[in-house]
Amino acid sequence: MRARDGTKLAGILVVEDEPSLSTTIEYNLKKAGHTVRVVADGYDALQAASEDSPDLVVLDIMLPSIDGFDVCRNLRRRSSVPILILTARDDEIDRVVGLEIGADDYLTKPFSMREFLARVKALLRRRDFLEHELSESNSDRSGVIVAGDVEIDLSAYRVWRANEEVTLKPKERDLLFYLARNRGRVCTNQQIMDGVWGYEFYGDSRTLAVHVHGLREKLEDDPANPHLIETIRGVGYRLTGQGAERSR
Repeated sequence: MRARDGTKLAGILVVEDEPSLSTTIEYNLKKAGHTVRVVADGYDALQAASEDSPDLVVLDIMLPSIDGFDVCRNLRRRSSVPILILTARDDEIDRVVGLEIGADDYLTKPFSMREFLARVKALLRRRDFLEHELSESNSDRSGVIVAGDVEIDLSAYRVWRANEEVTLKPKERDLLFYLARNRGRVCTNQQIMDGVWGYEFYGDSRTLAVHVHGLREKLEDDPANPHLIETIRGVGYRLTGQGAERSR
């Protein structure tokens, strides 16, 4: 079944300790057709995520018992579920930390419910898109891309460097494979945001820059002078490397 906006109906975990806001969020998500579970602290969030395996987590940062950053880290160690962080603090460092520990998007309070629903929609559409991409990967996206000591296996959705498998955060992996499927071509910032974060992403360019930085730290010999993921100033990024139709 699908919601009115065209996305598949989802099970959404809302972690928010402000009753008026959690009630409003729950009402609007249910109105869109989604199943919603609301909890108010970090311990309950981890328990609920373990029990329900939600399709999306809406996660406040300022929580009793365990803060949202620790909840996000814990979730990311065991799941690739999309995570939308809510924060009352507008400091850039909070947003950057959230993205670096594995969140997919963030919203600063106060926010409009229209923008909130748009971001939820974008994350769920991106989830649907990736499921479709993965289902077709063995048939039309096979092969290994080699660039120096980095190998990107398009069919297995895995990455090696110097023969050691590299652990990537979910969005880092999505970004790398988007660039890999378009290797040699310049991908604009907007194309990447649309392709990796969703068709209607409302975030800023810092989100993309943080994830590119994370990839370079893990894959480049000298992240400050990258050779694998090139910056095309004022335009976007390009992945170098040669494609090879072979098994690892």
